[in-house]
Amino acid sequence: MELNDEIRIPAKLDFVYKSLNDLHILQTCIPGCEELIEGQDGTLSAKVILKIGPIKAGFKGKINLDLSKGPSRYSLTGQGDGGVAGSASGGADVELIEDGNETILKYAATSNVKGKIAQLGSRLVLSTAKKLSRAFFENFKNYVIEEQKN
Repeated sequence: MELNDEIRIPAKLDFVYKSLNDLHILQTCIPGCEELIEGQDGTLSAKVILKIGPIKAGFKGKINLDLSKGPSRYSLTGQGDGGVAGSASGGADVELIEDGNETILKYAATSNVKGKIAQLGSRLVLSTAKKLSRAFFENFKNYVIEEQKN
Protein backbone atom coordinates (compact mmCIF):
# COMPACT_ATOMS: atom_id res chain seq x y z
CA MET A 1 0.00 0.00 0.00
CA GLU A 2 1.31 3.45 -0.89
CA LEU A 3 0.39 6.92 0.40
CA ASN A 4 1.58 10.19 -1.09
CA ASP A 5 0.54 13.65 0.00
CA GLU A 6 1.75 17.11 0.88
CA ILE A 7 0.77 19.73 3.39
CA ARG A 8 1.66 23.40 3.72
CA ILE A 9 2.77 24.37 7.21
CA PRO A 10 2.92 28.06 8.20
CA ALA A 11 6.43 27.94 9.68
CA LYS A 12 10.05 28.08 8.57
CA LEU A 13 11.72 24.82 7.50
CA ASP A 14 14.15 24.69 10.46
CA PHE A 15 11.28 25.01 12.95
CA VAL A 16 9.26 22.32 11.16
CA TYR A 17 12.25 19.97 11.03
CA LYS A 18 13.04 20.50 14.71
CA SER A 19 9.37 19.92 15.62
CA LEU A 20 9.22 16.71 13.57
CA ASN A 21 12.08 15.38 15.68
CA ASP A 22 10.62 16.33 19.06
CA LEU A 23 9.26 13.22 20.78
CA HIS A 24 6.73 15.16 22.87
CA ILE A 25 5.29 16.82 19.76
CA LEU A 26 5.19 13.54 17.84
CA GLN A 27 3.46 11.70 20.68
CA THR A 28 0.91 14.51 20.93
CA CYS A 29 0.21 14.44 17.18
CA ILE A 30 0.18 10.70 16.43
CA PRO A 31 -3.42 9.45 16.70
CA GLY A 32 -3.75 6.92 19.53
CA CYS A 33 -0.12 7.24 20.66
CA GLU A 34 0.23 6.40 24.34
CA GLU A 35 4.01 6.25 24.54
CA LEU A 36 7.02 7.26 22.45
CA ILE A 37 10.48 6.64 23.88
CA GLU A 38 13.94 6.96 22.35
CA GLY A 39 16.20 3.98 23.01
CA GLN A 40 19.93 4.08 23.61
CA ASP A 41 20.54 3.00 20.01
CA GLY A 42 18.48 5.91 18.66
CA THR A 43 15.45 3.85 17.68
CA LEU A 44 12.03 4.92 18.89
CA SER A 45 9.66 2.59 20.71
CA ALA A 46 5.96 3.34 20.47
CA LYS A 47 2.69 2.13 21.93
CA VAL A 48 -0.36 3.06 19.86
CA ILE A 49 -4.04 2.12 20.09
CA LEU A 50 -5.74 1.99 16.68
CA LYS A 51 -9.19 1.14 15.40
CA ILE A 52 -9.27 -0.29 11.91
CA GLY A 53 -12.81 -1.15 10.91
CA PRO A 54 -14.21 -3.42 13.62
CA ILE A 55 -10.77 -4.20 15.07
CA LYS A 56 -9.32 -2.14 17.91
CA ALA A 57 -5.82 -3.14 18.88
CA GLY A 58 -2.80 -1.96 20.77
CA PHE A 59 0.41 -1.95 18.76
CA LYS A 60 3.95 -1.96 20.06
CA GLY A 61 6.55 -0.96 17.53
CA LYS A 62 10.01 0.25 16.68
CA ILE A 63 10.85 3.16 14.41
CA ASN A 64 14.23 3.94 12.87
CA LEU A 65 14.90 7.48 11.63
CA ASP A 66 17.52 8.37 9.04
CA LEU A 67 18.30 12.05 9.54
CA SER A 68 21.51 12.05 7.46
CA LYS A 69 19.99 14.25 4.72
CA GLY A 70 18.32 16.70 7.10
CA PRO A 71 16.93 19.23 7.42
CA SER A 72 15.41 19.08 3.93
CA ARG A 73 14.89 15.30 3.80
CA TYR A 74 14.66 12.34 6.07
CA SER A 75 13.25 8.87 6.06
CA LEU A 76 11.87 6.42 8.57
CA THR A 77 11.15 2.72 8.71
CA GLY A 78 9.26 0.78 11.30
CA GLN A 79 7.30 -2.24 12.29
CA GLY A 80 4.54 -2.84 14.79
CA ASP A 81 2.95 -5.87 16.38
CA GLY A 82 -0.72 -5.83 17.30
CA GLY A 83 -0.86 -9.35 18.72
CA VAL A 84 -3.84 -11.31 17.41
CA ALA A 85 -4.87 -8.30 15.28
CA GLY A 86 -1.77 -8.71 13.14
CA SER A 87 1.30 -6.72 12.32
CA ALA A 88 2.38 -3.86 10.13
CA SER A 89 5.64 -2.64 8.64
CA GLY A 90 6.56 0.22 6.39
CA GLY A 91 8.45 3.38 5.82
CA ALA A 92 8.24 6.92 4.58
CA ASP A 93 10.41 9.45 2.78
CA VAL A 94 9.77 13.05 3.81
CA GLU A 95 10.85 16.16 1.93
CA LEU A 96 10.67 19.66 3.39
CA ILE A 97 10.67 22.60 0.98
CA GLU A 98 10.95 26.15 2.31
CA ASP A 99 8.55 28.56 0.62
CA GLY A 100 8.97 31.99 2.18
CA ASN A 101 7.70 31.80 5.76
CA GLU A 102 6.04 28.44 5.11
CA THR A 103 7.21 24.90 4.58
CA ILE A 104 5.79 22.39 2.14
CA LEU A 105 6.00 18.90 3.60
CA LYS A 106 5.78 16.10 1.03
CA TYR A 107 5.78 12.44 1.93
CA ALA A 108 5.67 9.08 0.23
CA ALA A 109 4.90 6.14 2.50
CA THR A 110 4.56 2.41 2.00
CA SER A 111 3.13 -0.17 4.35
CA ASN A 112 2.43 -3.86 4.56
CA VAL A 113 -0.08 -5.43 6.94
CA LYS A 114 -0.57 -9.05 7.99
CA GLY A 115 -3.04 -10.99 10.09
CA LYS A 116 -6.63 -10.03 10.87
CA ILE A 117 -5.98 -6.47 9.73
CA ALA A 118 -5.05 -7.68 6.25
CA GLN A 119 -8.23 -9.76 6.13
CA LEU A 120 -10.30 -6.58 6.40
CA GLY A 121 -9.41 -5.77 2.82
CA SER A 122 -7.10 -3.30 1.19
CA ARG A 123 -9.76 -0.59 0.70
CA LEU A 124 -10.58 -0.36 4.40
CA VAL A 125 -6.92 -0.53 5.44
CA LEU A 126 -5.93 2.13 2.86
CA SER A 127 -8.83 4.36 3.89
CA THR A 128 -7.83 4.07 7.55
CA ALA A 129 -4.16 4.72 6.75
CA LYS A 130 -5.09 7.87 4.81
CA LYS A 131 -7.33 9.05 7.64
CA LEU A 132 -4.60 8.49 10.24
CA SER A 133 -1.91 10.21 8.18
CA ARG A 134 -4.18 13.21 7.53
CA ALA A 135 -5.00 13.35 11.25
CA PHE A 136 -1.30 13.30 12.16
CA PHE A 137 -0.37 16.09 9.75
CA GLU A 138 -3.37 18.24 10.69
CA ASN A 139 -2.51 17.74 14.39
CA PHE A 140 1.11 18.60 13.62
CA LYS A 141 0.18 21.69 11.60
CA ASN A 142 -2.14 22.93 14.37
CA TYR A 143 0.52 22.26 17.01
CA VAL A 144 3.09 24.26 15.03
CA ILE A 145 0.63 27.14 14.57
CA GLU A 146 -0.04 27.25 18.33
CA GLU A 147 3.67 27.07 19.17
CA GLN A 148 4.39 30.00 16.86
CA LYS A 149 1.80 32.09 18.72
CA ASN A 150 3.58 31.51 22.05
